[in-house]
Amino acid sequence: MQDKLLSGYIYDKKPVMIYWEMTQACDLACKHCRAEANPNRNPFELTTEEGKRLLAQLREFGDPSPHLVMTGGDVMHRPDLFELIEYGVSLGLKISVAPSATNRLTPDVIWKFKELGVLSMSLSLDGSTEKKHDEFRGVPGVYKTTIEAAEEIEKAGIPLQVNTLVSRETYNDIPNIFEVVKTFEVVRWSLFFLIQVGRGKVLNQITPEEAENLLLWLYDKSKEVKFAIATTEAPHFRRVALEQMLKEGMTLSEVRRTPIGRGFGIRDGNGVMFISHIGEIYPSGFLPIRAGNVRKDHPVEVYRNSEIFRRLRDYNELKGKCGKCEFRAICGGARSRAFAATGDPFESDPLCVYEP
Repeated sequence: MQDKLLSGYIYDKKPVMIYWEMTQACDLACKHCRAEANPNRNPFELTTEEGKRLLAQLREFGDPSPHLVMTGGDVMHRPDLFELIEYGVSLGLKISVAPSATNRLTPDVIWKFKELGVLSMSLSLDGSTEKKHDEFRGVPGVYKTTIEAAEEIEKAGIPLQVNTLVSRETYNDIPNIFEVVKTFEVVRWSLFFLIQVGRGKVLNQITPEEAENLLLWLYDKSKEVKFAIATTEAPHFRRVALEQMLKEGMTLSEVRRTPIGRGFGIRDGNGVMFISHIGEIYPSGFLPIRAGNVRKDHPVEVYRNSEIFRRLRDYNELKGKCGKCEFRAICGGARSRAFAATGDPFESDPLCVYEP
């Protein structure tokens, strides 16, 4: 089985997901903000014309085009947002948006996204109650705005993803947040396991044992709901799910056709690319190893040939127990967490309890 697990899962020609941090500006003050957002736009953000050139270059990855997520900060701070979405869609790009839940996200804006052909939207929910969520987001009223936006997105018929942070501060509330998420019309609940970068440095990790128990719980819950449950920066969910599915009698080919199986292998630099508000290219938004800048480097060339991207795609570069693990091709560990913890992106992910 190990040979089958280690075959494939290398995304060397094009990423599956590209994240463009269009701006760092945001009206919220979230405790975990990777971008360390503030209310003001950076004067060195990519201009409209530079943004259009970037979109055209991303289209050169070919068909099928990668899925581009326009994120921030808050994308609503870009006055040219609609123009850039319209241009990207006209090129044939698959575009989703990740706005902040503020008074900028009006019903008219949501319906404009629908009109422009946005593929999906995402909202964040980090607390099961108004008090918990608003305290985490740093601004009163955000929970109410999030619920209202989710209802309007449902009316518009735009697929919705809900994102939730997993940290010591949110861990005990996760089951309650799940109950709230179930009241939404969502296509995916994505749990972002804390990487201590940006403002998230002041937050705390859960233990590896708690992570394992949570991943097992998430797998069980995934069988109860119609929407997909996914993890970001916790790729060992794939190992947990695979072990459970094989115990249940599924074949490897059947596993690969599940939502979890279709994500096998995707991780920082291998199927993922991040572009900052000033054009810097990274393997992910949580792994601050710069590989180039779109103002002078072509993103297709950087993704395919830069040293850091090429090394991250080679699971034989992994060290410690991640390097010995029979699940390293489908999982690979969170390279961002390894870097945050040790300064080496190829070291073992300290959140994984599994011993190869």
